[in-house]
Amino acid sequence: MKIHEYQAKAILRRFGVAVPRGEVCFSPREASEAASRLGASPCVVKAQIHAGGRGKGGGVKLARSVTEVEALARQIIGMTLVTPQTGPAGRRVRRILVEEGLDIAREMYLGVIIDRVQGMPMIIASVEGGMDIEEVARRSPERILRAPIRPGLGFRPFQARKLAYGLGLEGATDLAARLMLALAEAFEKTDATLFEINPMVVTHSGGLFALDAKMDFDDNALFRHPEIRELRDQDEEEPLEVEASSFGLSYIKLHGDVGCMVNGAGLAMATMDMIQLAGGTPANFLDVGGGASTDQVSNALRILLSDPSVKAVLINIFGGIMRCDVVAQGVVDSAFRMGVKVPMVVRLEGTNVEEGRGILLGSGLNFTVADGMQDAARKVVALAKGSA
Repeated sequence: MKIHEYQAKAILRRFGVAVPRGEVCFSPREASEAASRLGASPCVVKAQIHAGGRGKGGGVKLARSVTEVEALARQIIGMTLVTPQTGPAGRRVRRILVEEGLDIAREMYLGVIIDRVQGMPMIIASVEGGMDIEEVARRSPERILRAPIRPGLGFRPFQARKLAYGLGLEGATDLAARLMLALAEAFEKTDATLFEINPMVVTHSGGLFALDAKMDFDDNALFRHPEIRELRDQDEEEPLEVEASSFGLSYIKLHGDVGCMVNGAGLAMATMDMIQLAGGTPANFLDVGGGASTDQVSNALRILLSDPSVKAVLINIFGGIMRCDVVAQGVVDSAFRMGVKVPMVVRLEGTNVEEGRGILLGSGLNFTVADGMQDAARKVVALAKGSA
């Protein structure tokens, strides 16, 4: 789950990380009132959407007066903001953050990620703040500093001081170390999967602030954090993904034309790889789980087919707890009810596989039954291209 910048900063503040004073606003009038209360010049008006690159898209502006804050708020609230992370469709801005401007001397990058290779969280830091960290890593990997948060040991003060020296913060080593230790503590205690401060800034007076903040959290751990779960903004999420979650389905919309319905995350990833290998592009990730009911299968297929970019569908099921005949019946019922027009390829293996294939072949619908994953991928890609 993602949250907005102003929400992330509230969490950082709770753990002792310094952030600029600011208020979230939903209208130009609220923005002008917030600017008056802040009493700061300049103020920064920042669009609040779940995507980076807002400044490049015109979603971050500097204002020198309360009147200018209100004018910028009127311009930004309601706009469709297009950034490299939103895609060409962009995101509608429904709220802004009005924040005091800071007297910035230096910008840096500081973040925490889950390092899948090392199997532990990792603090990432760089003197190249305010830039795309991926570009820095590609162009100048030596400028990326790393320190692990080891299970059982955590992130130690000596590691924080070493990073501070690496960032050239000799005059503010203790301050920087406290900020990094607070960031590591916040990451662990909130069950986060990503924290990003870009930029972290040093002011001319020697202060150290999180000027921006991005946070992602593990959905599976949100039951431990109801206060974070309440920060969810469904307006910022793909509507089909929101609907799928209400049925206990794991669905992520992608940009291809081959719809996928699979049981098991690993099998779903392998299916997507096979589609790519066959020359196609998956339109989604959809895992119905190991014990899905007929109703869940029906809802999964309906959600999948609600995407107008889907030109063909691949259903790849390995029947264990989830029987192949249950899946087949759910697919047939849904196809009849929805009047499915796109071609469908089905690959079934496992429990009651023959019964499942019999239901598909006896349905009178135009299913293509595949033998194996490679055969299924080749057939569905060919059908998608023919349909296109």
